[in-house]
Amino acid sequence: MAAGRQWIACDFGGPEVLRLRDVEVAPPGPGEVTIGIRASGMNPADYKHLGPGQDRSVLPLTLGYESAGIITAVGPGTEIATGGGAVGDEVVAFQILGGYASAITVPASDVFAKPGPLSFAQAANLLLAATTAAELLATAGVSESDTVLLHGAAGAVGMSVLQQARLLGARVIGTASEDNFGVVEGFGGVPVTYGDGLEERVRHAAGTPIAAVLDTVGSDEAVDSSLALLNDRRRLVTLTAFHRASAEGFTAIGASNPASGPFRAQARRRMIELAAAGNLTVPVARTFPFEDARDAVAMLARPHPSGKLALVLEG
Repeated sequence: MAAGRQWIACDFGGPEVLRLRDVEVAPPGPGEVTIGIRASGMNPADYKHLGPGQDRSVLPLTLGYESAGIITAVGPGTEIATGGGAVGDEVVAFQILGGYASAITVPASDVFAKPGPLSFAQAANLLLAATTAAELLATAGVSESDTVLLHGAAGAVGMSVLQQARLLGARVIGTASEDNFGVVEGFGGVPVTYGDGLEERVRHAAGTPIAAVLDTVGSDEAVDSSLALLNDRRRLVTLTAFHRASAEGFTAIGASNPASGPFRAQARRRMIELAAAGNLTVPVARTFPFEDARDAVAMLARPHPSGKLALVLEG
């Protein structure tokens, strides 16, 4: 077995519960590959995973659902999800566990060729946000000529929605702070500020009926304005307003929706293809050395500049 390092949570709480431990990385068996990680993607789900009040029997916890790096070993008779796969190939792994690590052995079916236009830090942050964005668009039935309202347009999922909606030929009105208007406009959206008067600002900016709403925020303001703007609430899809979705007849996606996991797994290859063609990028706000995971998680858990965060390792 090869030696490696991995961040774990030894308790529930904040970044202070994280510990860096030495681990043995198992060699790959049939259907597996080992990856020397160059960047670990970071998502809000990472720090939510540490939240207090959980069953202590699951400790210690590993963190990280996506990473990018270089194949260091391939199991017998094994190909990665995009075909082929040899030692030295640059790859992305998603829907994995324990991605905050220096090396990891994972199912080859969760490993994809890294899109050439993306850095390791970008590639490590591509798939969770992109497949979530794809699910939002598909669940709401967004198509060419639709005018769509997107709550949280400058967030990671929001920026991916903007790019994918543009490819579909849809027009997006996106809520954001004024500081992030340039981000929204840069990806082809029409920005509006949230706050009092949101409904009227959206109507004015759209100039046409809103066909669908994609909500990454989940606030009452977002839901109330969306319901007022839509003729068909079945085309309101949220990532976070689970209770209101159940009570008021619109759709929530994510862990509570059994269709979400299979959809996102199926969408991974398409997102890789879009990024490889230069049609999908990942803005990165900041990278942290692998050893500074506590600082990175602290920033992840609070408001920070638009863009993703990543832990990076030297090759």
